[in-house]
Amino acid sequence: MNNENRKVLWKLIQQTGDSLLGKLPSHPNHPQGRNPYAHVASRVKGHFKKSYKDLPDDCLEKVVEYLEQIKREEH
Repeated sequence: MNNENRKVLWKLIQQTGDSLLGKLPSHPNHPQGRNPYAHVASRVKGHFKKSYKDLPDDCLEKVVEYLEQIKREEH
């Protein structure tokens, strides 16, 4: 993915993480609370089988749609 699209996606990942602050269930591996930004990035990587940085540019819209889906699921 080119730098411009990477920056756009990272900003959207941050916004999605912001929307999940304090909403993720507690987990014994995260006694001080879960990191919603890492959670979102991990979900993207798990869904697309690649880091958002390594996806082709033509996947941008699909990732944006997936981030919206994450917001809906976690609320």
